[in-house]
Amino acid sequence: MASSDDAAHLAQLYTRIYAVIRRIPRGHVATYGQVAELAGIPRGGRIAGAALKVSHERVPWQRVIGKAGTLRGRIAIHDPVGAAMQRALLNKEGVEVGESGLVALDVYGWLPTGGSSRAASPRRRPRSASKRRASSSRR
Repeated sequence: MASSDDAAHLAQLYTRIYAVIRRIPRGHVATYGQVAELAGIPRGGRIAGAALKVSHERVPWQRVIGKAGTLRGRIAIHDPVGAAMQRALLNKEGVEVGESGLVALDVYGWLPTGGSSRAASPRRRPRSASKRRASSSRR
């Protein structure tokens, strides 16, 4: 069972996530990972998703999408009704959502530092175990 310290810490994380989401302007989107990073939780996209799933606060949840590549995001709600609602709300704000739920981050992405679009930062892929060099003890 979670302690009260854990619950307080989780509530603090969620509050920071909601504060970031409220800053996303109409007509723009951010990815779950971007929201988490801006809230001070690097690599915490799943935490941002969990915060939105249990949110009882008024936040523009429709502006947070999954990442589908360097310059694309995607509606990440698997429930067809929820996905249709997110699509409709984004369309109403002027965000074009493709047939498969894709959104152009280079057009509609949000940069909090004065820019209007978010260019995804390139990240290095981890090297697979098969490509790692064997240690000298195995030679």
